[in-house]
Amino acid sequence: MKIFTKEELKEYNGKNGKPAYIAYKGKVYDVTESYLWEGGEHQSQHLAGKDLTIEIEYAPHGVEVLERFPIVGELRDGK
Repeated sequence: MKIFTKEELKEYNGKNGKPAYIAYKGKVYDVTESYLWEGGEHQSQHLAGKDLTIEIEYAPHGVEVLERFPIVGELRDGK
């Protein structure tokens, strides 16, 4: 499984044909196929290519929605 730094994760922002990845509690999810993440944005509030651990805690849905998406790697602390 690929290990991502936060800097590497930024590259997967869902723009210009790139996949849209988000991180939550150290796991990196591929949300590219979700129409809710079209263009790397979700509900005009969240951006792909980021660690959304804190933001997801305040979302109106639970973290179980992430189970719909494949895990493509792990996020490690660091730049």
